[in-house]
Amino acid sequence: MVQYIIQTIAFQLFFLIVYDVFLQKETFFNWNRGYLLLTAALSFVLPFIKIEMFKNIVPQQYIITLPEVVIGKQNPILLDEVLIEGANQAPSFSWSWMYLFYFGSAIALVIFVYKLINIFRLIYSNQKHQESNLQIINLDNSRDAFSFFNYIFIGKQLENEERETILKHELVHVKQKHSFDMLFFEILRILFWFNPFIYMYQNRISVIHEFIADAEAVKHNKTQYYQNLLSQVFHAKQVSFINPFFKESLIKKRIVMLQKSKSKQVQLVRYALLIPMVIGMLIYSSCSDTTQESEVTNTSLSKNDSSILENIATLKEAISAKGEMTTEEEKALKTLLMLVSENGLNEPFFQDVVDRAEIPFGVIENVPVFLGCENAEDSRKCFVQSISKHVGANFNSKLGEDLGLKGIQKISVFFKIDSNGNITDAKARAPHEQLEKEAIRVIKMLPRMTAGTQDGKAVTVPYYLPIKFEIKE
Repeated sequence: MVQYIIQTIAFQLFFLIVYDVFLQKETFFNWNRGYLLLTAALSFVLPFIKIEMFKNIVPQQYIITLPEVVIGKQNPILLDEVLIEGANQAPSFSWSWMYLFYFGSAIALVIFVYKLINIFRLIYSNQKHQESNLQIINLDNSRDAFSFFNYIFIGKQLENEERETILKHELVHVKQKHSFDMLFFEILRILFWFNPFIYMYQNRISVIHEFIADAEAVKHNKTQYYQNLLSQVFHAKQVSFINPFFKESLIKKRIVMLQKSKSKQVQLVRYALLIPMVIGMLIYSSCSDTTQESEVTNTSLSKNDSSILENIATLKEAISAKGEMTTEEEKALKTLLMLVSENGLNEPFFQDVVDRAEIPFGVIENVPVFLGCENAEDSRKCFVQSISKHVGANFNSKLGEDLGLKGIQKISVFFKIDSNGNITDAKARAPHEQLEKEAIRVIKMLPRMTAGTQDGKAVTVPYYLPIKFEIKE
């Protein structure tokens, strides 16, 4: 969720920078309106789009990370994620930042409803008449003028000529459905009240609406229109999703834009900037890992894997420096060569080092088989779930109380399943030594498995398992 929000905000920032720098001063008002609406929507959609072709641009990691195991009182067990109740946990209220998110959205919703109520009060408490499919609301003792969907609100104190000019202006808002644009951003303000770029988007779209309406209305009586804009600026109803005619902060911009010469058609090429931006964002979102998958994806081991070649080069330099090769160095070199050789595991020359081969979980043809997963339809998924359940069931959750720990403790565990199916080389990193020892103890308790195989040969498979130990007070 957090990564999604960060991506969305970043995309909106880039879109707005391009708009402010390249497009804002152009007189292609309808194009600008389309740009703002499209990019606002794209910023929320792009993080969900994963294009495999773009994803494959980034090399896969050689060691595949297993899903994170969470220890602590959370929810019922779901798939491979182990969630258990620690003995030191109390049923007291636990604060979450999501509560602040919901609280802010609730306040934003209340404000939105309050604005709507004010609009409906004006509709039902003032005189109105219908012109075509429009409802004209006459506001008593007012010189305000604004529109909301098919309703045009106009003050009775306005002169007849002013009313006629303003009605033409507001009619453009109605015909072009500008209220839908404003309502769209108002909904986004409720859902993402903390995002400042939503407010910036709404401000820019409201300015574009006025430019569009001015450009149409000024065609009828240019002189009168300028007089209305230059006359006293009255205080219109300050509601974020209406289109007010009199708005002091916009008057100068509107006059400047009315005086401006029309942009040349060749300037439309600037909107093509959207294409490379969207492609770049798609590459970023496709390559970023927004969710932890419960299933580990298959990858292919490149015969020219750079990490293996680097190891070979390092070993070669070490041998050259000494002038001779020890038995261990010879085996190490043969092992590396075996991994980058075609069908190397079956070559007679490499048979003495086959048991030294280490093939990652995401690359290996046949993953190790956990006890009880022999007949599983998806052996990988069964393996991952079994590992997680084992850790969750055997990890001593009382350690949090015994050690006086608080919050979330992250433990990183490294281990291998050798060619005989045994757990070897178990190591751990954690904020406390006792957590490391406990993690290693639990991993070493794993039952003997059927070894993973590559090209028909039993091989060693390395793993990295993150454990999240959550202690709630």
